Amino acid sequence: MNISHGVMHLFYQWRYFTGKTPWDTNVTPPELVELIEHKHLPPGRALDLGCGTGTNALYLAAHGFEVIGVDYVPRAIEVARRKAQQQNARVEFRTADVLNPGAFAAPFDLILDIGCFHSLAPQARAQYADNLRCWTRPGSRFMLYAFFPRQFFGRTLGVTRAELENLLARDFVLLQYADDEKSAWYRWEHASQAKNAKLE
Repeated sequence: MNISHGVMHLFYQWRYFTGKTPWDTNVTPPELVELIEHKHLPPGRALDLGCGTGTNALYLAAHGFEVIGVDYVPRAIEVARRKAQQQNARVEFRTADVLNPGAFAAPFDLILDIGCFHSLAPQARAQYADNLRCWTRPGSRFMLYAFFPRQFFGRTLGVTRAELENLLARDFVLLQYADDEKSAWYRWEHASQAKNAKLE
């Protein structure tokens, strides 16, 4: 674990300990709802990277997905497991680093990352992209929400669209993109089936 990654880990642990987690809204974003309920992505295996307290993992489980949620903050995972028990939902929640979450039995049909990738140091992003290639198959979707670059406690946090395309274009095609000049939503598909698709 490099120093900057470790600093972010401590930051998020502290925020969950103090309850200062404005990103944890308990509301599934409309972009994910659109994909599942309006574009009718068929249920399959899903991985939620940086799942927090499990809001979106539980949403996917309620729509028929077999879900694994990963977060490196134990307090967040504890809350997620309580919520799953209360909802009688079957979700596997792992306390682990998203770069090294342990082995998976099979590839995923959907990988979701809402606000995790953009906090990774540049040298960690190549490993993340390699993981994506290993954890998906042709036709798998990768849905990402990320900030554009900004200063955060003396380091740059965020990623540009061009940086993401350079990192993923070899194996993934960008199907959908939307930004508000501060952050963006991306929906990618593992190539071969999607290599000739047009951006929506």
